[in-house]
Amino acid sequence: MKEYELNVYDELQAWRTKIMKRSGLVNRWAKKAQNKVNGFIPEKAHHIITEAIKNMVKATLVGSNITTKRPIPGKSLLERDELAKEKLVTYRKTATVEGAGTGAGGIFLGLADFPLLLSIKMKFLFEAAAIYGYDTKDYEERLFILHIFQLAFSSDDKQKETFFIIDNWDERKKELADMDWRVFQQEYRDYIDFVKLLQLVPGIGAIVGAYANYNLLDHLGETAMNAYRLRILSETPKDYE
Repeated sequence: MKEYELNVYDELQAWRTKIMKRSGLVNRWAKKAQNKVNGFIPEKAHHIITEAIKNMVKATLVGSNITTKRPIPGKSLLERDELAKEKLVTYRKTATVEGAGTGAGGIFLGLADFPLLLSIKMKFLFEAAAIYGYDTKDYEERLFILHIFQLAFSSDDKQKETFFIIDNWDERKKELADMDWRVFQQEYRDYIDFVKLLQLVPGIGAIVGAYANYNLLDHLGETAMNAYRLRILSETPKDYE
């Protein structure tokens, strides 16, 4: 294995350790509180929200797949990482501007931020897949993208579960027919609810929206890069000699 790949391997081990670390007291308390609140929501409402987000995500997947370039062949991992970082800068700027604009527009534009930001995130993930050489025409690659998304925007326990799937993708993908959309939407909403509520507050919405979207895209970028790096290195013979 080349020096760069060895450095990436060390970074991935640190990333793995961070994800597998026991949840902090605050995070565990927050998740319990969110679960309690979700328990008060009528089942019919959960179903409506689940279907809405499921349809929104599926529409985004189709649109992103149409406009995304084909997989990029013949690049080293270093070259792919550099391309991914450049692409992340572009999408992070787009998300920041979008967050500031919808945040400044009050409650109605603030509510519009949810599907717009979701579309930006999904489009970035499709671009990342192409950069790392994976063809999103394949259903399993679109499913992998959804698991990256879930890994980035879930509670600590769900992150651990999703990381295990990504870390063992070749074996686990055979067991996966579709996402658990109820869990998918609930984890995502719980992850971003507080920040997005602040974005609706007059006077600070633009600042909060820009800052939140910047950090959400930054976090997604790190997660996507590491997920694809992990997968590439697991597929590449490791020669430490």
